[in-house]
Amino acid sequence: MRIKRNGALAAVSAIAALTLVTACGGGDTPTVSGEGSTAQQKAMEHFGQILSDDDDIVLDYTGSGSGDGIKKFIAGDVDFAGSDSALKADEVTAAKERCNGNDPWHLPLVVGPVAIAYHLDGVDDLELDPSVIAKIFNGKITKWNDPAIAALNPGAQLPAADIVPVYRSDSSGTTDNFQRFLQNSAPNDWPYEHSKEFAPKDVGSGASKSTGVGDTVKKTPGAISYVEWGFATENDLGVADIDFGAGPVELNAASAGKALDALAFKDPESKDLIVDTDALFASKAPGAYPLLLTPYSIVCSAGYSDESTSTTLKDAFTKILDDGQTGLEEIGYVPVPQSFKARLQGTVDALAGSGNA
Repeated sequence: MRIKRNGALAAVSAIAALTLVTACGGGDTPTVSGEGSTAQQKAMEHFGQILSDDDDIVLDYTGSGSGDGIKKFIAGDVDFAGSDSALKADEVTAAKERCNGNDPWHLPLVVGPVAIAYHLDGVDDLELDPSVIAKIFNGKITKWNDPAIAALNPGAQLPAADIVPVYRSDSSGTTDNFQRFLQNSAPNDWPYEHSKEFAPKDVGSGASKSTGVGDTVKKTPGAISYVEWGFATENDLGVADIDFGAGPVELNAASAGKALDALAFKDPESKDLIVDTDALFASKAPGAYPLLLTPYSIVCSAGYSDESTSTTLKDAFTKILDDGQTGLEEIGYVPVPQSFKARLQGTVDALAGSGNA
C-alpha cells in the first residue's frame, strides 16, 4: 500500500484522489490504489466519495482498461486491478508471484449492464436479438434497413444507411464479455473465440476506453456499439431492446436485477469469487437482461509487502459493500444482490497481511 502526503496528492491526476484529498486534514491519509476497467470507473468514483466522506480513506483509481490494470497489479504498481473478466491462467501465475506465493482473489463489488447503444436519427425504439447483433459486429449485416433488422422492427422507418460498428480498440474486459455473450447466445453467427481484443478488426472502427466508445457513437450517425449502460445514458444514445429468447427486454434496473437471479460462482466453496458468466449469459428468463458485467477488484489474498495494505483494503471494501451500493442505479449500475453480500464480505474478511491467507 502507498501512503501519500497531502502535498503530493495535489499532483495526482486521478479524479477521485484529487477530489477526496481536499477533505483530508493534516497528516498522512491511507490510500488504496487501483487501476484498470473503465467499465467500473464511475462506480469507483462513487465509492471513493463514500470512503472519503465516512472513513477518510483515499481511493486512487485510474481507468486505463482491464489489460493495463492487470499489468500494473502484477508489477506491484497498484494494490488492486480492476478487470471485467477473470485472470487467465498465465496471469494467475504472474499474480501469485507478485503476491509472494499467495493466490489472487476476484471480488465482484458491482454489476454493470452492457447496452447495445446506437445513433440512428428518427429511430427511438429498436429491437435486436443476439443473432442479428453478431451479424452486425462481424460485418454480415451492413445496412440499417436489412431484412433481418426490419423483421424485428415492423413499422419502424429504418433508413438505407450504412451501419458503423464501433468496438473497443484497447485491451478490454468489456470486449471479452461481449464476445463471450455472443459465443453463448449466437454460436452459429459468431465464430470467434472471446478475448480482451475485438476479433473482426476489419469491421467498423475502434475507439479507446468506454469514454471513447460513447463519444464516437454520439458523433457518428449510423453507429452502434457495446458499452456500459452509464456511458450510453451519459451520451444520450439509443439503447436497443434485446430478445434473449423470451421476447424483447428493455434495459433498466428491474430487468438487470432479474437477471441476477441466475448469478452463481464457478466454485461455490472458494473465496475466489469468479462469476459463472457462461451460465449468466445463457439465461433466457422472461423479463431478464443477462448481458451484464461483473467487474472484479483483483487483490492479493495475502502477501502484500506492507501489512497495512490488507487492513486498508478490508476497511475500504467493507464500506463499499455496506454503503457504496446505494446510489449505483443512478449512474448506470446494479447493486450486488443481497444474497451474495455475505459471500463477498467473507472473502474481504479473509484478506491477510504479509503472511498466508
